[in-house]
Amino acid sequence: MPRARVRDLGITIGRMPTGPNNAITDIPGVLVGHRTLIWDVPRVARTGVTMVVPREGAIWQDHVFAGYHSFNGNGEMTGLLWLEESGTLDGPIGITNTHAVGVVRDALVAFGVEHGYVKVFTLPVVAETYDGWLNDIDAFHVTKEHAYEALAAARRGPVAEGNTGGGTGMRCHGFKGGIGTSSRLIESRSGRYVVGALVQANYGSMRHLRVDGVPVGRELEPRWAAPSPKGSIIVIVATDAPLLPVQCKRLAQRAAVGLARAGGIGFNSSGDIFLAFATGNHVPAHGQTAHALQMLPHEHLDPFFESAAEAVEESILNALTAAETMEGFRGTVHALPLEELRAIMARYRP
Repeated sequence: MPRARVRDLGITIGRMPTGPNNAITDIPGVLVGHRTLIWDVPRVARTGVTMVVPREGAIWQDHVFAGYHSFNGNGEMTGLLWLEESGTLDGPIGITNTHAVGVVRDALVAFGVEHGYVKVFTLPVVAETYDGWLNDIDAFHVTKEHAYEALAAARRGPVAEGNTGGGTGMRCHGFKGGIGTSSRLIESRSGRYVVGALVQANYGSMRHLRVDGVPVGRELEPRWAAPSPKGSIIVIVATDAPLLPVQCKRLAQRAAVGLARAGGIGFNSSGDIFLAFATGNHVPAHGQTAHALQMLPHEHLDPFFESAAEAVEESILNALTAAETMEGFRGTVHALPLEELRAIMARYRP
């Protein structure tokens, strides 16, 4: 059957309603762009770049509060020391493969300088997962121009998932993985807000895969012998609520709940790194005077925590159900078999 999102298969994750695109782009002003690299000569490329761009690109002048959480730290996300120190994110977020982090990081610096956004310095946030099974990672395919093209492609609306952008060569729970996204609408005591997530999923053993609590991986494993990566996953969580940095950090931590529900346990070799940002406050890049901020009471955050867990879980599953079988550098990685998935779910949930 054709590839689909998990809800298209009749599987509903959680109880909270999704936004219109069921994507991180349901947060107003958040854009996503991909640049996908696929070729076989002179060396095999199955890789790319994904960009998450807050404030429709005005993030360079109007920063957002942010926080991060390292569930297991065998990976890289640049810029985190200053993000932790300042509590702010001042540019787009890049996601790519392990050996392209520096190139994409430098490209974001150059882009900011060329457009006059960087007045003194910038320390961009760029994250990675390893795609060396399908991609000849030592060929260093990703260039500055590819990063620029991902920025130029950043759009509102539906987000391409699976074998796209930074997720092109990724594997998840023994099947083809990659990019996935989801969102939730929140009715809190402070008002109505949106929480969205985007993942680059490249982690996990097949036996641990669960879909809405059903042990799908355990059912599939006897029929699907496949090399399983033990890491990693990058998660970006976003909201339009006026959260402060400490609250963003708390929101980022809840990504671990969604990962666990899908079957992630944080292997020793995993780089499971999560970042959350909130667009509800405006933080001028070069503010000269004090400015007013808002915050939600901590007691109002439970719906945000629940929605983050649901959105991350569904994002991972969307990455799996959208991704297609891919042949690459060291062999073939098969897509999650959707007919078998539906049959398994029907046996457990008649």
